[in-house]
Amino acid sequence: MRVSGNAGAETGSAATQPAVLRMADMRKSFDGVEVLHGVSFDVRAGEIHALVGENGAGKSTLMKILAGVYGDYTGTLEIDGEPVRLGSPREAEAAGVAIIYQELSLVPYLSVAENMFLGREPLTRWRTVDHRRMRADAQRFLANLAPDVDVRRSVAEYGVSVQQLIEIGKALSTSARILILDEPTSALSESEAGRLFDILRDLKRRGVGLIYISHKMKEVYELADRITVLRDGEFIGCRPAADLPRDELIRWMVGRRIEQLFPKHAGSRGRELLRIEDLTLHLPGSPRPIVDRVSLTIHAGEVVGLGGLMGNGASELLGAAFGRYGRRATGRVFIGGRPFEPVSPRHAIGAGIAMLTNDRKATGLVSSLSVMRNMTLAALPRAAPGGWLRGGIERQLAEPLGRELALKAPSLDAPITALSGGNQQKVVLAKWLMTRPKLLLLDEPTRGIDVGAKAEIYELMNQWTAAGMGILLITSELPELLAMSDRILVLAQGRLTAEIPRDQATQERVMAAAVQAA
Repeated sequence: MRVSGNAGAETGSAATQPAVLRMADMRKSFDGVEVLHGVSFDVRAGEIHALVGENGAGKSTLMKILAGVYGDYTGTLEIDGEPVRLGSPREAEAAGVAIIYQELSLVPYLSVAENMFLGREPLTRWRTVDHRRMRADAQRFLANLAPDVDVRRSVAEYGVSVQQLIEIGKALSTSARILILDEPTSALSESEAGRLFDILRDLKRRGVGLIYISHKMKEVYELADRITVLRDGEFIGCRPAADLPRDELIRWMVGRRIEQLFPKHAGSRGRELLRIEDLTLHLPGSPRPIVDRVSLTIHAGEVVGLGGLMGNGASELLGAAFGRYGRRATGRVFIGGRPFEPVSPRHAIGAGIAMLTNDRKATGLVSSLSVMRNMTLAALPRAAPGGWLRGGIERQLAEPLGRELALKAPSLDAPITALSGGNQQKVVLAKWLMTRPKLLLLDEPTRGIDVGAKAEIYELMNQWTAAGMGILLITSELPELLAMSDRILVLAQGRLTAEIPRDQATQERVMAAAVQAA
């Protein structure tokens, strides 16, 4: 099914504006496999045009062509009516194109200001870097996004959500005519996202053409003038957002109707897998414990959700249980009723614990390795009997998991960077499933994943718990937390403030417990 880009009646000033960007018959291949099949797309001045589709649909590939990352494509690209061919990110920037990637591209140990103007540093009349002006400009571009950020401090001193805002400020500082945003709110709180939306509407009023990529339907309908859908590398349809009902949009994206997004199955609670008693974690520079005397249990066959506001200590709690902080975490941990000291991730893996982190680029994947090598990374003893890595065994281990997770990849030997964000997430899941865990710690497992893939992940979680696995789940999406959890434990400022059974859980109860400590 393909729908004309003229379908529906468009309203608003953007409909009468000239196209600032036209892409026609765009084609791109990886390792001889075509992944974009003649896609066309355009953006008008003063328009927010949402580009949506499942992971692997071709959205990121199309945008990387526009951003100058991929120069080996066929098709026609016009900016302000002039044909161009962008062979590098620098050429794209010179043509007025800026992109905010889903995966952050900051240099951790440079300052915020140095990151924002890397390669574009303002100079004094003596041709040296004008640090004072650079800091002032950085502060100006962050004033409405992250006013409390000290631009002199290194990026590594800030968490993922603040780094995301810095990345956005960096793109805004280029004064681009075309701005691409790829899942820009994936790590942002609701208030931070609101500030970003205000800035995007202001850019729209100034005539900037904005391309907005998101799996969050609420955001798409709140912001977009038009919506274009890609599926499996093909153009499916384009329509004004006001004329495209949500259920039809989902059908365009996945090729079928999703009657129930959260297919939670009732499970039976089995034996105790994990018990934590009075776990406390102090980190350098923090005035109070990040995790403060938390106790909990997880049983076979259940999903225990961790709810609360950003910075509640949930991610650090999972990291402590996985041995990330070694002996800095105090308290008692029991695996299957037996005392366990989580001194390192290696010990945790050996005890049957696996952990998917909330930042796949920094702590989930090795970008220089292939899809298959990333999948087998945590289970090397299985892939390397006798200490010798066997490619044949690796493939035997990786292929079934790839099928189970419906992984979309040119091949198992393709570089991990050739995959979409959602398929990279599936590779991280496969890596941990290959360790045959009894307990799975999931920190934002569906971040950056489309609605179809989310439903697949939820169904897999049902299969895993039905097989006797226990899952400890962190998600910032309250509907997901409520639908998939058998119990919800709410944390506030590192303390456990409530335990809510599934049949009593509501968004109001979770939020009331989340703000209790404040």
